[in-house]
Amino acid sequence: MAVGVRIVIDEREKGSRIPELLSNLGASIEFSLLTVGDYIVSPQTAIERKTISDLISSIYDGRLFLQCSDLVQHYPRPLILIEGKALLGGPEQYSQTTEDNYHDSYAEQMPLILESLARVALEFRIPIVPTPTPEYTSRMLIMIANLVRRERSIDGPLLRRIRKQNPIYVQQLSVLSSLPGVGEKTAVRMLKKFGTPMKTLTASVAELSMIAGLGTNRAIRIRRLLDYSSPTKETQNEIQKTLSDSDKSMGSK
Repeated sequence: MAVGVRIVIDEREKGSRIPELLSNLGASIEFSLLTVGDYIVSPQTAIERKTISDLISSIYDGRLFLQCSDLVQHYPRPLILIEGKALLGGPEQYSQTTEDNYHDSYAEQMPLILESLARVALEFRIPIVPTPTPEYTSRMLIMIANLVRRERSIDGPLLRRIRKQNPIYVQQLSVLSSLPGVGEKTAVRMLKKFGTPMKTLTASVAELSMIAGLGTNRAIRIRRLLDYSSPTKETQNEIQKTLSDSDKSMGSK
């Protein structure tokens, strides 16, 4: 099944079962410290593999969209492979707690997961392939490698020299991407126009609306968010006291 299939694997994947399973299926594997992706099956195709828990943590710490940006920048036909029965509607329930304790169950995190995957598909145009187990993952990797090999002969090296983006620039894009209605591509345009995140965040509605893909309505939402003044602690306490008094009054009727 995997005769002639060559796959380069990121060294950090050694702890998973995938390399052993690929070897057992007859694939020729090679380890390297990859800059982008976890598995390289052709000069055009890199594959990012994520378990459910890694997917969730990468959403919260912002890695997912940065990894997507790197994939589309360096590979014409990237893929994201998500491994876990829960995503396929299986019985597994995950109790993945983040550092800030935003959620305490996989079910509560599902809306955020689905929204993030939708952004990956729509904004980055990266296909998402779900697999239930490592065994299925390894077979899917073999299948993908076979398909790309049939399309074109791959005799040369699979790896290409990749220079990662400046980490400060990546962090700047992450900051701007957190704004409502701003994706990776829009963040790039904003940073290109204004030069720094600070200048971007202080821009007027008119200036923001000139960014391609943003528009007036989104610019207004961003400006409202940035200009909103949160209630002071004293005001919050007063609001809470008023609500408590109102509840007592309703209860006495």
